[in-house]
Amino acid sequence: MLIELLRPLDRKLIRDLWAIKGQALAIAVVIGCGVGMYIMSKGMLISLAETRAAYYERYRFADVWAPVKRAPDALLQQINDLPDVRRAETRIRAGVILDVEGAAAPITGEIQSLARIAGPHINDIVLRRGRYPDPIHEEEVLALDAFAEAHRLEPGAHLYAILNGTKKKLTVTGIVQSPEYVYAISPGEIVPDKKRFGVLWMNREALANAFDLDGAFNEAVILTSAGSSEDALLERLDRLLKRYGATGAYGRSQQISDQFLTNEIQQLETMGRLLPPIFLLVATFLLNVVVGRLIDTEREQIGLLKAFGYCDRAVALHYLKMIGAITLIGILIGVILGLWLGHGLARMYQDYFRFPFLLFRAPADVYLLSIGFSLVVAAVGTSSSVLKVLRLEPAVAMVPPPPPDYSRSARWLEKLARWIDQPSRMILRHLYRWPKRAAMTSIGIAMSMGLLIGSSFSLDAMIYMVDISFNVIDRQDVTVNFVEPRNVRAVQDVLHAPGVLAAEPFRAVPVVLRNGQRSRREAIIGLTPSADLGRLVDTDLHPVPLPRHGLVLSDKLAELLAIGAGESLRVEVRTGRRPELEITVAGIVKTFMGTQAYMDLESLNRLLKEDIAISGAYLLVDPDQTDALYAELKSTPVVAGVSLQEQAQNAFYETLQESLGTFVFFNTLFAGLIAVGVVYNSARISLSERARELASLRVLGLTRGEVSYILLGELALLTLAALPLGALLGYLLAWTLVQSFNTELFRIPLLVSSSTYGYAVLVVVVAALASGLLVRRRINQLDLIAVLKTRE
Repeated sequence: MLIELLRPLDRKLIRDLWAIKGQALAIAVVIGCGVGMYIMSKGMLISLAETRAAYYERYRFADVWAPVKRAPDALLQQINDLPDVRRAETRIRAGVILDVEGAAAPITGEIQSLARIAGPHINDIVLRRGRYPDPIHEEEVLALDAFAEAHRLEPGAHLYAILNGTKKKLTVTGIVQSPEYVYAISPGEIVPDKKRFGVLWMNREALANAFDLDGAFNEAVILTSAGSSEDALLERLDRLLKRYGATGAYGRSQQISDQFLTNEIQQLETMGRLLPPIFLLVATFLLNVVVGRLIDTEREQIGLLKAFGYCDRAVALHYLKMIGAITLIGILIGVILGLWLGHGLARMYQDYFRFPFLLFRAPADVYLLSIGFSLVVAAVGTSSSVLKVLRLEPAVAMVPPPPPDYSRSARWLEKLARWIDQPSRMILRHLYRWPKRAAMTSIGIAMSMGLLIGSSFSLDAMIYMVDISFNVIDRQDVTVNFVEPRNVRAVQDVLHAPGVLAAEPFRAVPVVLRNGQRSRREAIIGLTPSADLGRLVDTDLHPVPLPRHGLVLSDKLAELLAIGAGESLRVEVRTGRRPELEITVAGIVKTFMGTQAYMDLESLNRLLKEDIAISGAYLLVDPDQTDALYAELKSTPVVAGVSLQEQAQNAFYETLQESLGTFVFFNTLFAGLIAVGVVYNSARISLSERARELASLRVLGLTRGEVSYILLGELALLTLAALPLGALLGYLLAWTLVQSFNTELFRIPLLVSSSTYGYAVLVVVVAALASGLLVRRRINQLDLIAVLKTRE
């Protein structure tokens, strides 16, 4: 046979690996989890970033957007002549209300103009099915694929849209994708809802006629030159377009689709930077414990090998080969696991982010780095054990270790004799005799539990954020946005709509906030002091009263502007008379989502020197009359957008389950496998170390159940001792992740629910029970004669 051709130590290696196959596989799985997570997260990060870059470049995704009220087409040449402008185009873009057959509620949408001539254009579209609209048919449009998919729209389908106050029947001729809508989200929302937000493209002349923009445009899109200064270009554009009602040019970093995509890439980068090293550190710890104790059980064999002439280097190399074999198995498991999960994740992202293509690809350096790091982990985790092999003298190693000295524990155990039985005293005595070993086992179990908690807490935090956002802060049923600011008396008109029980006005004013060299393009939200539907609350859920004067900023916005309460902020209004104001920051509140600025509605209008104007209203609606309200809103020309709170909340939960829920599942799976690996290894090594002792007890008359109780009872105590430490480690890991996920879009609260702790405890306990059953089976199969043979 082939095995007979191997050298004796190599044959011993194969036999040893087979003898400890369960423990070796458990260690390999722990290493594989770390490798698999790194390959999955790093490969997905690279795939997303490369796909985004290729998609943006191929379809010329704009670097800068410059919206205006109305500007002549002749201005395009002046924009192209600005420094740092590589190419510029103009277009018409407007908000619309859509009505699709089968959808009772009005749908918020956008419509854009198609270029007059064929050729490569900025923010070009990808035609997936159908054809482009015929220039002679004004009613023909293209539809965004996500919206078309949600409403089962195919080329030839019809829908209605309110175009500048006129309801028009449109015909879909093609289904498209766009780099501008990779993450298609309605303005003001925080998650995409394919059913509630749609985008259409129409021929330029037809759209210009509908919105009275013949020979004019209301938005310029620009590609910049390499090495250009975006801030300088934005300032030049604002100066040039100021007289045409510019609301403020902005760069790609503030384009809503790219902002969310960038946020997702940053989260992937954070997960890939934090979690895989933690998993591999746990593997290092486990290798140190398991290999060290495994070598202790083989000290006599090591002595025999050295006595027969094997040098220290040969014996140490033998154990290094064992460690290397286990590590390589772990790497193989990790590569397979990472590729499988990576391809599954790519399919999920393909639907979540609407790319024409998305292939999971991890470059060679990702595999090499994960392999190299795993080998380093194995070397670090086992170096002390291998050094112990080198130091062992043959004469010392071949002498059986002296029996444990339990005399130190006898006195205090005698005091417990009246309350506990003999097997229980044996468990306590053994733990007392080997405190370091017991502590290491408990720490290993606690680490696996901590990983479980740290991997799954984010779902609790996000659900909490959704609940606060939709049920505490924004308590309205419907939000109505007007095409133009209207007099506050419009609230009375809204109140007469079917089913409206209450209405509260609000105003959104586009501004640029400046503090020294720092600036932000935001909107100031004006609310009434007595607002009850759309409220301002802090993270302690306390309502924050709006001061009569001054701004209230979210903590993230204040951080980005480097400003504190009581300081003055320069506010450049980008609408109406466009005043430039100095306003005091009256307060800062801690929020979970976005970067907001708030002000008392009356004070805001007074500063703008305008009548009491509003941008929309928050509505409380009778649920029995929603259909009648929706029908009226669909036919109201002044309405630019409608947000439905219940649908938005449902979309958020659905998105959480599809994206974050998948990540939590993967991470929980990895952490659960580690928990099984840690507990099972601890139990198996304990059995190997105490096989002779347990066999002796069986010969002395103890039953199988009592012998099993001695070993498994110790495992149970160590597991119970690990639970509070695991909860603490999980909380610390959650805190670390919270600090890393502090972005402009989201700030995850440090919230670990009792159900998460309970789930982690359940997984660890089930892992301990499963390991206990496997070990119990081995205890029942102990060969008493073989175990008790005299060791010579």
